[in-house]
Amino acid sequence: MPLGTDTKQYETPNHPYQGERIATEHSLSDRYGLKNKEELWRAQSQLRSYRREARELLGQAQGDEVVARRSEEFLGRLKRVGILDEADELGDVLGLEVEDVLERRLQTVVYRKGFANTPEQARQFITHGHIVVGGQRHQVPSYVVDVDEENLVEFDENSPLADELHPERAEGQ
Repeated sequence: MPLGTDTKQYETPNHPYQGERIATEHSLSDRYGLKNKEELWRAQSQLRSYRREARELLGQAQGDEVVARRSEEFLGRLKRVGILDEADELGDVLGLEVEDVLERRLQTVVYRKGFANTPEQARQFITHGHIVVGGQRHQVPSYVVDVDEENLVEFDENSPLADELHPERAEGQ
């Protein structure tokens, strides 16, 4: 096995059974059409890394040029992917929730734009290659959609779903 292939990109919960946590995870999995808890844990780990970086930057000297540049780059990255609004500052990163990260997934964007009737159907459309972003086919439901790419999400022109009369298309799309 090549080095680095089994490195997990997420942390599992410390305690295997906590009823409240499990209920929350189940609710989020249903709402966002996640395949398994691993996808949720990845989003939570991503959010933890954002918060960790924000705390690190907030703890450093604010007058320092290097810190100011790193802060601007970090905020720019989060604003580009739509996790933060244009008016948000570094301290606002600490108030983010896992839903903010999950909302930027291609699967959620396809569902919210009305291309699919359910998040699960959106996931199926993506994995079967019916969805393109700016003409580029994406088959990964967890792909993070940038704000400027959001209007470029559409059905592939060669897909049968591109026909507005297709029975699987969401009503009104």
